[in-house]
Amino acid sequence: MTTQPDAETRDSTSRLEEEGEIAADYLEELLDIADLDGDIDIDVDHGRAAVEIVSEDPADRSLRRLAGRDGEVLDALQELTRLAVQAKTGERSRLMLDVAGYRADRRTALAAVARDAVARVKETGEPVALEPMNPFERKVVHDAVAEAGLVSDSDGVEPQRHVVVRPA
Repeated sequence: MTTQPDAETRDSTSRLEEEGEIAADYLEELLDIADLDGDIDIDVDHGRAAVEIVSEDPADRSLRRLAGRDGEVLDALQELTRLAVQAKTGERSRLMLDVAGYRADRRTALAAVARDAVARVKETGEPVALEPMNPFERKVVHDAVAEAGLVSDSDGVEPQRHVVVRPA
């Protein structure tokens, strides 16, 4: 027996797919203006529209400029894309944008940072404060810490907001 998704789940998925399509149209125009080559991948991931600009040529690093140093250009581009989606739908978007695998690579690096902090906390029993991070980065660390069975909090005020890992 197969179960069909309920109407609310279908509506939510269809709304997120629409967000992805609107974002893709916006980003394609941006790529044209910037004279950059890239394909747009659209997905729904963890209850969010997920859009990624990928290069047709894996050796081409030109799209990395859209990530910027430390991802600040990507964060700004994500916010502009969310605003473009909101302008079309009338609803706030939680869309996640990635460019040339920047966030995926960053997620891997942050998981390693979280594992190191977890190991230090388990070894010493003392809390460990990490470097300041943006909201995306803090979420990745919080998830990794929770998966390891410890607890974490965000402390401080932007732009110095950071994660503190504590014993469970």
